[in-house]
Amino acid sequence: MLTIGEFSAICKVSAKTLRYYAEIGLILPELINRETGYRYYSMNQLETMLIIQRLKNYGFSLEQIKALIQSENNFSDQLYLALSQRKLEMEKQIQAMNGTLDQLDHDLVILKEGKSILSYLEDIDVQLTEVPEMNLLSIRKLVQQADFPAAYEDCFAALFRKIVQDQLTCAAAPMVLFHSDEFSPCGMDTEFAIPIKERVTGTRAFLPGLCLKSVLTGSYDNLPSVYARQSDWINQEGYESKDALFEVYVNDPSQVESYDELITEVYLPIRKKENVLNRKENAYYDKSGAV
Repeated sequence: MLTIGEFSAICKVSAKTLRYYAEIGLILPELINRETGYRYYSMNQLETMLIIQRLKNYGFSLEQIKALIQSENNFSDQLYLALSQRKLEMEKQIQAMNGTLDQLDHDLVILKEGKSILSYLEDIDVQLTEVPEMNLLSIRKLVQQADFPAAYEDCFAALFRKIVQDQLTCAAAPMVLFHSDEFSPCGMDTEFAIPIKERVTGTRAFLPGLCLKSVLTGSYDNLPSVYARQSDWINQEGYESKDALFEVYVNDPSQVESYDELITEVYLPIRKKENVLNRKENAYYDKSGAV
């Protein structure tokens, strides 16, 4: 048996931390002397402590570690699944961080040239286009900002399962429609959709009509810049939005080697502002002399 001090020294964990672990039920002393209150740990518990430390290094929370250690299922199988999932999460984080580093390097070059880091806004292409009616199979829900990555994954997985199950035919790339302009306490009103050829129960018609279109190549982090550019354009040209802005994902992170290869089309359904139309109509009557 090892005293708490000996156990602490071997594991490189403070006695205070060991007492906290015992308090939350993560790892309990093998023996507590009733008379002195001294805590003792067994040699076998060193392995448990090493596992706890390894999982902490991988970013697991204490609650997750406790659930794994105390699982009634096969520990090795549960650990393998947990580590595999964590590996995928870390790879996504690394990919995102690499994209951020690339952006940072680009901004440093721009600043060194004496330009504004927002000068790229002028290079975002904006064009008017007519988008024909499409038939959407969709899931609409309120989504909190932090929950978007999981919502994308879960909703599109459910939609693709429905397509396979009902033998439907995809007509275009997956898309997301944003039906609210900002986040509310309940989340953003979001519709995850896939255009399909068949009209069946659960689908709806969507006719965007005249849209402002921009194509973003690169990380999704740059999407706010596209929104800003489109908003500036419609204000200057006398237009206003008339329906939900939507993004079309030509590809996704699972299909590319780096975020630089991502292609996202951004569409904003628009119409001329009424006051602009009225001014043009009044100008016509003034010139023609009509009453």
